[in-house]
Amino acid sequence: MLSETLSDSQNKKTMIEVLGLGYIGLPLAIRLAATGWKVTGMDINQDRVRRLERNNLMESELHLKKEFLECRNNKSLSFSTEPQKSTNSKIGIICVPTPIPKSDVKSDVFVRAAVEKFLDTSNEGCVIIIESSIEVGTTDEMKKIIESKGFVIGENFGLAFCPERIDPQNKKWRLENIPRVIYCSDDTTFEITQNVYSNVNNSNLIRVESARVAEVVKSFENTFRLVNISLVNELAMLCDKLGINVTDVIDAAATKPFGFVPFYTGAGAGGHCIPKDPRFLLESSKKLGLEFKTIEKALEINSFMPRYIAQSVDKILTEQNLKKSLIVCGLSYKPNMEDMRDSPGFKIVNEFSKLAYDVAVYDPFFKNELLDKYLYENNLEKADFHVLTDLDNSALDNISCICVVQHHTQTQLRLDEIYKKSLVPVLYDCQSKMIKDPKSKTILKSLGS
Repeated sequence: MLSETLSDSQNKKTMIEVLGLGYIGLPLAIRLAATGWKVTGMDINQDRVRRLERNNLMESELHLKKEFLECRNNKSLSFSTEPQKSTNSKIGIICVPTPIPKSDVKSDVFVRAAVEKFLDTSNEGCVIIIESSIEVGTTDEMKKIIESKGFVIGENFGLAFCPERIDPQNKKWRLENIPRVIYCSDDTTFEITQNVYSNVNNSNLIRVESARVAEVVKSFENTFRLVNISLVNELAMLCDKLGINVTDVIDAAATKPFGFVPFYTGAGAGGHCIPKDPRFLLESSKKLGLEFKTIEKALEINSFMPRYIAQSVDKILTEQNLKKSLIVCGLSYKPNMEDMRDSPGFKIVNEFSKLAYDVAVYDPFFKNELLDKYLYENNLEKADFHVLTDLDNSALDNISCICVVQHHTQTQLRLDEIYKKSLVPVLYDCQSKMIKDPKSKTILKSLGS
């Protein structure tokens, strides 16, 4: 029963299975294993499991290497493609991806599969914690599936939804100090989750009354970001027409000490959260016969930005009578990391291809062996570009423009050098971070200036 699981969890005797070993699941599995829990990390991707069994980490995972190897050496962390049978109760933490809902694909398809797989080896006293971002009503649907197996939620089986919160590369707000919202089916399950998350974020858990509240909270957090990013990008388009600098506007507005949060321009929101989570609220609204026009408009602006940038660059090159040859620099959706999911950089490449440009791409984190993965993550069928390994002078031959979509620390000095030495005719900065140098012969144009 749950009371026995609570007692075992206080002494870390309960086995934990983390289902999904991506950007959320793997760091969580390592953190729990490093603090004394017996953890099995599971993933249906056999190549990923084999790679981790060989202690082979990707570049984006190397910051976890020390703890990872310690856990592997003391055998507190193992990997599998299937949940493990056990005579004792266990805790399953669901960290699988959730796709954007479509007519033929439900957003809960992977969460449902993970829950059902965990239930195949579950006993009375087990607990499922869902961390994946999910559509409103999904937790209630998972409750029905669990109870269809003969369990009673809140009596002999626990259910919780604790949506992930993580900001890769953020040195201030990390896994261990970010507060978390949580829904729990009952008080005992809440105590069990407190024991688990005491080693994740010191049990800084804000409990809410219903699963639907927690589900809406997660989607609304990223809707707030999407709406503000889209707002500032639309302002940037206006500033382009007015001939003023959008960054000057934002910085001046940010001097107001209340009622204003600064957001800055870019080629659009990318990654696994901001372009997707607001759609969960949108789908819920549609099912209830409502319109969520703010989200619809924000998504429309976000989708339009790559085309706007490509058209802006094309206009400059046409006016300068320059040929259609350029480099798109910075493909990851965040700086200083290898994460190309739903990246605006790839969308801009696609827009330039439609305009018959000869496109090269450069990103210091780009891995040729992961090209198929990048294409899949960005809904592209083929690579209409060639990949550069560096930005040396030979790579700049016959290039009319460098379009900087994402700034990485590794490329900053070289981009500054290219600009100051006037090595290309045009530089277009989507994030408005480069500073104009009147001595340079290169035309520097930024989004919103």
